[in-house]
Amino acid sequence: MGVPEQLAERMSMAEQHEYLRARFSRRTMIRGGAVTLGAVAGGAFVPGGTAQAATPTRTYAATETVDGALVAPFGRHLAFGADPRTELTVSWQVPVAVKKPFVRIGAHPWELSRKIEAEVRTLYTPAGVGASADHTQYYVHAELSHLKPGKTYYYGVGHQGFDPAAPHLLGTLGTFTTAPAHKKPFTFTAFGDEGVGYHGLANNSLLLGQNPAFHLHAGDIAYADPAGAGKTADTGFDSRVWDQFLAQTESVAKSVPWMPAYGNHDMEAWYSPNGYGGEEARWNLPANGPDAKNLPGVYSFVYGNTAVISLDANDISYEIPANLGISGGTQTKWLEAQLKKYRAAKDVDFIVVFFHHCAYCTSTAHASEGGVRQEWVPLFEKYTVDLVINGHNHQYERTDVIKAGAVTKKLPIGGTAHPETEGVVYVTAGAAGRSLYAFTAPESYEGHEDEVESVASFINTKDGKVNETVTWSRVRYLDYSFLRVDVTPAAPGRTATLKVRGIAETGEEVDHFVVARKAK
Repeated sequence: MGVPEQLAERMSMAEQHEYLRARFSRRTMIRGGAVTLGAVAGGAFVPGGTAQAATPTRTYAATETVDGALVAPFGRHLAFGADPRTELTVSWQVPVAVKKPFVRIGAHPWELSRKIEAEVRTLYTPAGVGASADHTQYYVHAELSHLKPGKTYYYGVGHQGFDPAAPHLLGTLGTFTTAPAHKKPFTFTAFGDEGVGYHGLANNSLLLGQNPAFHLHAGDIAYADPAGAGKTADTGFDSRVWDQFLAQTESVAKSVPWMPAYGNHDMEAWYSPNGYGGEEARWNLPANGPDAKNLPGVYSFVYGNTAVISLDANDISYEIPANLGISGGTQTKWLEAQLKKYRAAKDVDFIVVFFHHCAYCTSTAHASEGGVRQEWVPLFEKYTVDLVINGHNHQYERTDVIKAGAVTKKLPIGGTAHPETEGVVYVTAGAAGRSLYAFTAPESYEGHEDEVESVASFINTKDGKVNETVTWSRVRYLDYSFLRVDVTPAAPGRTATLKVRGIAETGEEVDHFVVARKAK
């Protein structure tokens, strides 16, 4: 059991964390005669080490006696550092504690001379916090720096007893490619709300075929917490789902940097007051946001001519307020500073922003988030953001060009938007794998267009749901899908473009449009 439902309804994430820590104290977890593992092999992951770590117990021999040759890494996933040209983190998981983990990299699979030590982050979940028995997970991270721009590297992950450079383990090697030093055409992909299952796996199987330079995950990543209300009353919480998720995505994430934003299903109260202690154990994202302690999923990076900004909409969500106001306004101030900086940068043509809760969506489940419209949409318009990508609603929906809450230009399938003068286009790409939602209006997508003048929907505000009738819903597709974006830079004074395509799990194209901007 977690927090009782009647308490969770009125508790913030920090209050729920305190409740759980008091209930599942060290005293209640230690059992007579059990072997207690040390700080490296156990202990709850607590950002900054500011909270009391709970010590796990086991009734089998201490894990340091396990032969490392019998332990194989899994769940590899990459992430850029603050500078994708020179910085990248290789992350993976091991089923039990290992000694001296490391990553090897080199220019060729037979030339893995560079060896970098890795850090183990241990995450302990006691019986009673969710569905599993006492469970300890071991996440490993190696930060690589001083890489060469635009270069492909081979790498292997290992530990004492398991060396990926050994001839019989060369099949475990992976590759990655750093961002180019100068503007070049590239492709990236995006979706939200994946979880574990057939449809998530099917979408992943198509991603590699797009040859993306990186992938954006717009929140609600694994669904270890299936309730997603920022509560722990859901007895279905199971930290082991993350093991399945990282194994499922490894085919892509081992070679394509997987850059997530955090959604409501990614807040897990046991690990830290902000709900993100578990995420900090599993991911190693750029630490250039406004408040890495409270908002570890807020960051930015530049790839080629495109700036990408990841935001945490839990901070401003009226619909699911467990972390409402956690940044005290610093995230929005940081966002404006980033937008101002990137819009003035001579080498940046496009700004893409992604986060979980939707600015504009007509789903019958969550629809639109009033906090996003209130806090961030005015900034998107002020700095003429080129593309906003959201998840949260499990479907594909794309707007016309919007400014000040109104349509400034209809954007039919195949149309072109000019954000400098017209406004912003918003895409909900939340159909990566979880069960699908519904629309009030008929579907309308490429080859099956069914235009309507208006759509009945609602917006979540501080006073609750408010009904609205909107005219900006241009494309609606209700099946599993993802987003592909082809970025083409241009010579000075010419036009740079983003070609945005919605692609179904079947490979069928369901939408395409262009965002064009005169290059600097």
